[in-house]
Amino acid sequence: MTRLIIAALLGFLLSTDMALASDERPRILAFGDSLTAGYNLPEGLGYAPQLEDALRRRGIAASVVDGGVSGDTSSAGRARLGWTLDGLDEQPDLLVIALGGNDVLRAIDPAVTEENLSAMIETAKERGIAVLLIGMRAPPNYDPHYVRHFDAIYPALAKRYGVPLYPFFLDGVIGEPGRMQADGLHPTFEGVKQMVTRTADRVIDAL
Repeated sequence: MTRLIIAALLGFLLSTDMALASDERPRILAFGDSLTAGYNLPEGLGYAPQLEDALRRRGIAASVVDGGVSGDTSSAGRARLGWTLDGLDEQPDLLVIALGGNDVLRAIDPAVTEENLSAMIETAKERGIAVLLIGMRAPPNYDPHYVRHFDAIYPALAKRYGVPLYPFFLDGVIGEPGRMQADGLHPTFEGVKQMVTRTADRVIDAL
């Protein structure tokens, strides 16, 4: 009888530890556009799965949900953030916002982009979700006035809301051999790998 009681107790403690481990597993929503979604890459090779693998190799058993939609502007992201969060089984611990690239391609007014990103940060804060903001930059051959105003959006928002910032999602990717697809807009597998390597520390710090 004593052995049965001990065995039952050990089983209970083990199951409790496993439940705690599951509950404590960080949940991350990588919310963005085609750069997040892994455009034109085989399934499992986009930013979210590569980030999850990278974190696991560093001893962090995080669950990273791919919230990327190819073609999304900041307006489209703002429109779907609420129902995307509502559709998850559990609220994420961290929201990685990586939007704005398509705003640049369409030359959308930077003030509109800033307003949309601001609204998304506020939505996360209202729900008690931490935020990591990942920036984009306008091409240097754009109108200097546009470049100056667009590039200022992300540092300004990071300062205003006190959220961490990774300044440029494609840093170390654009212009590097083998890291961009033939269209010149989207990263290859190696490009995404570089994006993950460069952003992983910021993700960990933001958790």
